[in-house]
Amino acid sequence: MTDNLPRTIIRIANTDLDGSKSVYHALRKISGIGYMFSNAVLSTANVSIHKKVGELSEEEVKKIEAVIKDPIGHGLPNWIVNRRKDTQDTKDRHLISTDLKLRRDFDIRMMQKIRSYKGVRHAIGQPVRGQRTKAHFRKEGAVGVQRAKVKPGVQTKEDKKGREKK
Repeated sequence: MTDNLPRTIIRIANTDLDGSKSVYHALRKISGIGYMFSNAVLSTANVSIHKKVGELSEEEVKKIEAVIKDPIGHGLPNWIVNRRKDTQDTKDRHLISTDLKLRRDFDIRMMQKIRSYKGVRHAIGQPVRGQRTKAHFRKEGAVGVQRAKVKPGVQTKEDKKGREKK
């Protein structure tokens, strides 16, 4: 592959990014990275936010990945990370992709285990953050739907199956 041609897909932080989009918007496809964090990463790595992902050099990709892995070590403030004062070791860290999903699942399981209010709401499938439930959040099957009554003399599928087995 020649260096002159822009690449169509770039892999950053175990996520394939579209090479035709700007780096600022493409980084948002990585789970755990928003607009603000993307802007901070690019300014720390000295990469233009208008540059296309396919035009990035290998050095720039490595700089971006390094800042994403350790944002506080590269001078970003601790309020920008998504996991402040982690429950395991009380350190500030920024989780992305599968690490973020696993940690969220572990947190929900821990809340369910200690039977906190949020854990109970997660367990029964109700909204956790105080929303009202009169009109929404009815995903446990249809409400108020009755089964059609069977007319005498009409065979149903269950009757046909039962007669075939005998």
